[in-house]
Amino acid sequence: MAQLPHSAADMEKSLHVWLDTEFTFFKVEELAAELTALARDEQDFILDWIRRIASTHITLAWQFGRRAPALLPRMERRLLEAWAVHTCDVFDRTGLQNALRVMEQVDSFDEAKHRNDAAGALFEDIAPVLGNFVCGLSGRRLRIEEGDAAWTDGERIVLPPLIAALPDLDDNFQLAKITVALLWAQTRFGSLRIDHAAIAADYDDPERALTRLYALETLRLTARIARELPGLHRQMLRLRTQLDPALPATWQQIQARLATPDATLDDSLAMLGTAYDEPDCPQWSDQGCLRPDAIAAARAARLDKEKARLRIKLAELLDEHKASQTGAKSEPEAPPDLDVAPRDENGRLDFEITLDGAPLAPPDDVRQLLTSVYLDFGEIPPEYLTPAGDGEYDPNLVFDQPEDPDAVWQGTYHEKGAELYPEWDHGRQHYRKNWCVMREKPVTPAYDDFYRDTLGKHAGVVRQLRKKFEALRDENRLDKRQTQGDEIDLDALIEALADSRDGREMSDRLFVRMHRAERNIAVVFLVDMSGSTKGWINEAEREALVLLCEALELLGDRYAIYGFSGTTRKRCELFRIKTFDDRFDDEVKARISGIRPQEYTRMGFALRHMTKLLNQVEAKTRVLVTLSDGRPDDYFDVYRGVYGIEDTRMALLEASRTGVHPFCITLDREARDYLPHMYGAARYIILDDVRQLPLKVTDIYRRITT
Repeated sequence: MAQLPHSAADMEKSLHVWLDTEFTFFKVEELAAELTALARDEQDFILDWIRRIASTHITLAWQFGRRAPALLPRMERRLLEAWAVHTCDVFDRTGLQNALRVMEQVDSFDEAKHRNDAAGALFEDIAPVLGNFVCGLSGRRLRIEEGDAAWTDGERIVLPPLIAALPDLDDNFQLAKITVALLWAQTRFGSLRIDHAAIAADYDDPERALTRLYALETLRLTARIARELPGLHRQMLRLRTQLDPALPATWQQIQARLATPDATLDDSLAMLGTAYDEPDCPQWSDQGCLRPDAIAAARAARLDKEKARLRIKLAELLDEHKASQTGAKSEPEAPPDLDVAPRDENGRLDFEITLDGAPLAPPDDVRQLLTSVYLDFGEIPPEYLTPAGDGEYDPNLVFDQPEDPDAVWQGTYHEKGAELYPEWDHGRQHYRKNWCVMREKPVTPAYDDFYRDTLGKHAGVVRQLRKKFEALRDENRLDKRQTQGDEIDLDALIEALADSRDGREMSDRLFVRMHRAERNIAVVFLVDMSGSTKGWINEAEREALVLLCEALELLGDRYAIYGFSGTTRKRCELFRIKTFDDRFDDEVKARISGIRPQEYTRMGFALRHMTKLLNQVEAKTRVLVTLSDGRPDDYFDVYRGVYGIEDTRMALLEASRTGVHPFCITLDREARDYLPHMYGAARYIILDDVRQLPLKVTDIYRRITT
């Protein structure tokens, strides 16, 4: 039975709560009256989004409510939702005025132009897949970014927020993939090596010349894709048949000439005069557009820097080569013969380096530099192969330097060098994209007696845990119901005999077998370093880590230790104590001793980063253990309360979906109010006495990993 529509009075009551009617320009009564004319499901849809957007900004929620009733009849709800989320994202990045402009632009939507929006491919859905697709192609590494149209500058591929030219979702995704392939081909096969503006300036109508040059290159690159990616080319032809008109006769002749295997950019330039005189110029739905200014700016910034980087790297290779030679003469020697030969076979680009006639395998960073230089010139210029002399370049100016995690907070804040993570907005029911600005920094080591004193203080515990963990390391496991084994499995034998008496076939799995249990575990310990841990808690956390390290070194489990803290989303800090690759040496022990309370307890970003690290480790079991003394919190921030709890819960769900097993050890006696919701009933333990932490933590670890 269909539900009755909401009454105007009921809707007014809700709107008054969400829109905070001290702002008198919100005419809540008029909006409620307009919504009464809608069906119940339409009312619920609009009211739900008003509530969700209001958690970001009430003015945006009001504007959505005003426009949504008129938009519902001509826009699919899926697109309306994408528009609402995009508006909130714009607010997050650039503020209210730009977000309001996005709200206003929705009124310009034309029904015929956007008839396929319901089946459109959204950038946020397809970008991860297309990013992996581009990584698998030969050439320079390209980023996938969102923008106003499809184009490339040679270092990134930009796609619009929505691709909806076709009525089928999969076809729109294929169209996006083909567009990405054509833009990649511009960087791979030389389309971007020229000064487009200078060439166009030779013609009376530069824009006309650029349009026709872009069409010529699209034809040439289409033929290259036909040879390199034949399956994708078949999809391209199918979609072009649906979307694009047939080529005029003259352009068909041009197409045949540019389809030859040896066609290059020079061939397109040679035909530009003929194409310029043609009254019509073909355009394809998958070709994107040309941005000469962006191409020129990216290339200019790249050339000198990559020349210096390559020469420095080649000098380092020569130094390593000389150091590896034995019996070197003391007198000056002739300069070594260094040669680089590109190999461009079957669409794959690679390089061979020979030094004095002997092959030299280039490291990945050198290979990437050679690739990028080759794409810019079609060769490696000889001056690029001259190794840099001593002091010729300052590496600090040539190579990107990591930002000082402390210095970046001084003066005007910037995000250069930071890692950005999303955050779940419970009110919006959507992620705030690139919201948390995270920087990783090492803990300053404290070379004192803390580690040795802790072992002395807990000498009895250390002896017990060594026995327990040595036994765990050498533990044998009894596998039942085996086809071969050392003893009879009585349970399996009884069931088999019963099956035989019932006329069924007896199982041959009647044995038990003992074998050594193999541990293939990777674990991260994430330590709360917020200001509230000052005193007893900080000392207990450090002592617990000392005992854990002793135990884990016995077991041989791979483990890492990080701390987290920060102040607001703009200053999320992760403290590196021990990575998976670090040996447990005096440096790591000093970092454990150097753990000190910092700021607040924003947890989501740290959990997401640890999940990312764990998923880069080859292990059968991945465990993420958090040591904390309280609920998620931050400095005068919306993160306090439900928002922080829900973001942390979502980060934990994300970890679980990737196969990571999260667990929490907390010292907060009030944690029963929120931990079951965040972690689940069996994934946490509450210690009432901080002094129990060092004594209990190793036993807890043993239980959660066996």
